[in-house]
Amino acid sequence: MDHIPFPKRQRRMPTVLSQEEVARLIASAQNLMHRTMLMMLYATGLRRAELCHLKVCDIDSERMVIHVRQGKGGRDRDVLLTPKLLDTLREYWRWMKPKTYLFPGTVNNWRADVPITEKIVWKAVADAAKHAGVSKHVSPHTLRHSFATHMLEAGADLRTIQVLLGHAKLADTTVYLHLSRRHLQAVPSPLEAIEVSSPDQVKRSRRLIKR
Repeated sequence: MDHIPFPKRQRRMPTVLSQEEVARLIASAQNLMHRTMLMMLYATGLRRAELCHLKVCDIDSERMVIHVRQGKGGRDRDVLLTPKLLDTLREYWRWMKPKTYLFPGTVNNWRADVPITEKIVWKAVADAAKHAGVSKHVSPHTLRHSFATHMLEAGADLRTIQVLLGHAKLADTTVYLHLSRRHLQAVPSPLEAIEVSSPDQVKRSRRLIKR
């Protein structure tokens, strides 16, 4: 038994949306609450559970940060509050009038002062992706991956992104180096350093297969 190897676990690269796809996704939200949630996920890189448990008092418009209480691993952190997100949050608050939780859920199909369920966040993202015509598999975590990748492409350093995402180890953040076009294109392929003949000078031939 000691010599039986464990099956290898497949590690797949995260799905990342382009900025144009993110814009379409947000524009396709079914209502103001869904739109605000999508913008929050992309603007901050929050996990869906962190989004569900945000409270109104966690929005600090004076310091332009959002306080994340007891994130993964029981760690607190601050994330970015952008002017666009703040404008949307203010419009959303005037409409929803949330008391404790920023995104209140329901009890027996009635609005209540309880956290929204993660299933609602999943549905908001899935419905928006369907209406936006985004063919990629999109989940709330896709917006987190897109946030980190776009931040890296815009020039943010890995340590800053690690803090914003709430990663305990920097190694967890380095995956975004493989997703960033800026870093992928920073060093040219060795093919570009050698001379090759023009493709229009290469002989065209097809090998005939005998039947």
